[in-house]
Amino acid sequence: MNYVGTLAAICTTTAFIPQILKIRRQGGDDLSYPMLLLYLTGILLWLAYGLFIHAAAVIWANFFTAILVATAMVMKATHSPKSESRKDRQRPPQEAGAVDAES
Repeated sequence: MNYVGTLAAICTTTAFIPQILKIRRQGGDDLSYPMLLLYLTGILLWLAYGLFIHAAAVIWANFFTAILVATAMVMKATHSPKSESRKDRQRPPQEAGAVDAES
């Protein structure tokens, strides 16, 4: 039965890695700090519970997940979105109601 807990720990811990990769590529504007903070709080509470009951799988999974969530929070603060195209950066935004000369 211990293998089930270990497998669950591996799945839930590695599930956050694609989110970090997405933040690295596209920025973290679509993630909210309250969600990340609430998630981190839950992870730290599970870590405390694992320490209390001496459950190695719970301890290690939540320790590493806390690191991943903290990393995501730092990356959200430091990585800007990279989806803005070069054409959008060169052309100033048009005012409402203005007619585009190219059309």
